[in-house]
Amino acid sequence: MKPIRLEYDPQVDALAIDFPGAEAGASARMVRLDRDRVLDYDATGRLISIELLNVSRGVDLQGLPEADVVRHALELLAV
Repeated sequence: MKPIRLEYDPQVDALAIDFPGAEAGASARMVRLDRDRVLDYDATGRLISIELLNVSRGVDLQGLPEADVVRHALELLAV
């Protein structure tokens, strides 16, 4: 199984978290929780990625699936 992949782009202040099984074109449904939080699910309903915008302003973890993973990613990247 592939590990979780993190990618932070400081130019656009965005963090992408890709979960194992996330592959190009795998997204079947996108759910925008709000202006800064987007979830991607595959055809089976499994969460495959989280995109967070304006990360340096803080991230609202409330109601976010895999919040512990997101918190840890933010700590690792020090953003």
